[in-house]
Amino acid sequence: MTEFSDKQKDGYSRAAVLCSRAEKSPASIQQKLQQWGLDDRETDSVMQRLFEEKYLDEERFARSYVRDKFRFNQWGRVKIAYHLKAERISSVVIQSALEEIIDDDYRETIRKLMQEKIRKTKAANSYDLRAKVFRFAQSRGFESDLIFSIFDQLVND
Repeated sequence: MTEFSDKQKDGYSRAAVLCSRAEKSPASIQQKLQQWGLDDRETDSVMQRLFEEKYLDEERFARSYVRDKFRFNQWGRVKIAYHLKAERISSVVIQSALEEIIDDDYRETIRKLMQEKIRKTKAANSYDLRAKVFRFAQSRGFESDLIFSIFDQLVND
């Protein structure tokens, strides 16, 4: 780190601490470095060092993000992908990370969410119920065709 200025050393140290506590997206760390007063050239060299020393890894971040948002927040693939794009993760990495969601678990999660929503929802008629459940499942980031398929299974069971 001898070629780093004091400002870069400080930025690198602070970023390394953040990255060692939890997975961070490269975009969020780059933004932090700029907030801490590093110019573009300084930020680029610090980012490069963080990648080289494995503090940052786009694929590792994406896999971790997908796992957490699916397991704990019960988000669907659409919403997860949208949020990863907002973190400037590449489409290839997003697709790869989303493939780690097991289809059976995915279907079971949306099924349970929709079952609970149907049970709790007051609707004037079946069309109203369908619309409310659809909006709910779509807001969670699940795909329309899957929502309709599972809704029909739940209502016809």
